[in-house]
Amino acid sequence: MLTVINLSKQIGNFYLNNVNFKVNKGEYFVLLGPSGSGKSLLLEIIAGLQKPDQGKITLNNVNITEEKIQKRKVGIVFQDYALFPHMTVYENIIFSLSKKESKQNTIKELLKLLSIEHLLNRKPSSLSGGEKQRVALARALAAKPLLLLLDEPLASTDAMLKAEIRALLRNINKLGQTVIHVTHDYQDAITLSSKIGILNNGTLEDIGTTSEIFLKPKSLFIAKLMGIKNFFPAKIISEDENNQIKVVSIPENIEIKLVTEFSCGKEGWIIINSEDIVISLEYNKVSSNNQFKGKIVEIVPILNSIEVIIEASGIWAALVTYEAAYRLNLKENMEVWISFKSVAVKFVPN
Repeated sequence: MLTVINLSKQIGNFYLNNVNFKVNKGEYFVLLGPSGSGKSLLLEIIAGLQKPDQGKITLNNVNITEEKIQKRKVGIVFQDYALFPHMTVYENIIFSLSKKESKQNTIKELLKLLSIEHLLNRKPSSLSGGEKQRVALARALAAKPLLLLLDEPLASTDAMLKAEIRALLRNINKLGQTVIHVTHDYQDAITLSSKIGILNNGTLEDIGTTSEIFLKPKSLFIAKLMGIKNFFPAKIISEDENNQIKVVSIPENIEIKLVTEFSCGKEGWIIINSEDIVISLEYNKVSSNNQFKGKIVEIVPILNSIEVIIEASGIWAALVTYEAAYRLNLKENMEVWISFKSVAVKFVPN
């Protein structure tokens, strides 16, 4: 489908550095990275809005590196929607279609899919954010692009609208549309992607399936980007006779059991997802578990769960349900036990 080979671009002091990746037909590929990492620049190069200094882009085995944007068979939705304010919704949608195409037939199914049939005669100034989003999607999809490019499409939408647009984007992808979506929000990446690329300061640090990237982050940068809070510098200090269960030491002389292929003496970082930490009021006699006693320093409601911050020879973050928090009667300054399985610990070497 899409192949990006050795793509580089310099703008001022910023370098997009030797980027390589492939997107297969029907994939939902998310480019995830912080602001200023080069995500939008890379998208603009693929769309034809910017020219690379070097490298090659092919779409369905056709070299489109120097092709004009009108001939690339890609559609793009910008963060600010970029709708023409003087045009009606209908005029915005058909703008990219040629006279040879039957415009009414082309957009009829799109209007139904995006639920915007009733908006055709309105101007963008009279639309809500969600309606503008749908119109921008309709305009990008009207020409039946091989590839749909999305530039931070959910960055300025509220929580309720995000859920709605995410569902819409998933549905568009399920209908066979190949998508590249750039975002700084790891939740967008997790809920939408079939493959993720991690972009950091112009360099593509890692690429893989959603589960590969999220469950086995290859660097501290990726772990932080994914919203993981429990990561500590560590060194493997011992291993069992089967070379499977190992013990690492982290600051404040804590020893933690984990399962890893790395040998004694290896230094790096350990990562434990907040969802894998269990809070209890009493010590649990399970030898395979890691377990520490600590004190709750903060309780923070977030979305559908509660984040509990615990000081236990270090600062730990655990996610619990509202039901569990109520059942345990969790409060600040309360002493609790935290535990997590050895298999829940990921080791990232230096």
